[in-house]
Amino acid sequence: MEQLITAQNVTKKFKQLTAVDSISFEIRSGECFGFLGPNGAGKTTLVKMIHCVSPMTSGTLLVNGLPANINNRRIKSMTGVVPQEMNLDTDLTVYENLLIFSQFFDIPRGEALKLINELLEFVGLDQKKNSKIDELSSGMKRRLLIARALINKPKLIIADEPTTGLDPQARHLIWQRLRMLKEQGVTLVLTTQYMEEAAQLCDRIVIMDKGKILKEGIPEILIKEEIGEEVVEVRAAADLDDKIISHLSGISFHQERIGDTLYIYSRDGHDVMRKIVELDLPKILNRPATLEDVFLKLTGRGLIE
Repeated sequence: MEQLITAQNVTKKFKQLTAVDSISFEIRSGECFGFLGPNGAGKTTLVKMIHCVSPMTSGTLLVNGLPANINNRRIKSMTGVVPQEMNLDTDLTVYENLLIFSQFFDIPRGEALKLINELLEFVGLDQKKNSKIDELSSGMKRRLLIARALINKPKLIIADEPTTGLDPQARHLIWQRLRMLKEQGVTLVLTTQYMEEAAQLCDRIVIMDKGKILKEGIPEILIKEEIGEEVVEVRAAADLDDKIISHLSGISFHQERIGDTLYIYSRDGHDVMRKIVELDLPKILNRPATLEDVFLKLTGRGLIE
C-alpha cells in the first residue's frame, strides 16, 4: 500500500521540554495505525502536528505528499479530527452543530443537509438531531464528534483517545463505526491508552514513552515476541520465587516480580500450570498474553504523574 503519512526525525519542543523526540514512522493508506503510550508520552502533540494545528520544531512530516505545516489548508481539508475534548457548541442542537461545521468547508447547503442526515444515521443519532448537546450522554457526544469529523468526506481520520471515559457499550459501538470507516477505505490514526481498543482496531501500532518510540509492529506479533503466548500470575510472597522458578526447570519461560505477584511468560501456559499446581499455591491465574502485558513491560508498571 502507498504511504499516506511519512515522518522523519520529527521533534517538538516546548522551551526545555521535548514532547516528541526525533521520531520516524510511516502510515499506509487504508490502515488503522495506533499511537499507544501513558500520559505525557507525546501522542496528542504528535497528532496535532499531523493535522497541522501545531508546528514542528524540526524534522520532516508529509501527509499525502504535502508538508504538514500549520498553514497547509489542503491537508486540513482532507482530514477529519475526533478530539479528546468535547468541543461541541452547547448552545446549538445536534443538527445545528453539524450544519455550522459544514460551512467551514464551503459545502453547499443542500448537499450539507443531505450529508448531515446520512451521518446522523451512520452514528445512530438520527433520533437526536433536534436535541441540545447537554441532553446527550457522553457516548452520544463522542458519536457526534465522529459524525462531525466526517462532514468533509475525509481521506484521513485522526481519533485522539476517542473512547475515554465511556462505558463498555458505548466504547464497542464507536469501535464498530471506526471499523466501518476503515472498510470504506478511510485511513485511521488512533491514539489510545486502552490496549483492548488498539487490539480491536489497529493494523499496526507504535508504543511511545517520553516522546520516543519504544516499539513498532503488528499487535499480535509484538505480543508473541515480547511476552509469549500465555501468562501465569502467581499471587505469592517474594521469598517463594526461587522455589517456584526451580520447580519449573526444563520449561521455557521468563518471569518478573511486581509487588505481590510473580508473572511467568511462556509459549505454553499449560506446561507451567501443570507444574505450578503441584506446589499447592493459593492464588494462580492462567490467561492469554495481551497487548497490555507488552505495554507494561516496555513503559513500566509505576504510576506516571
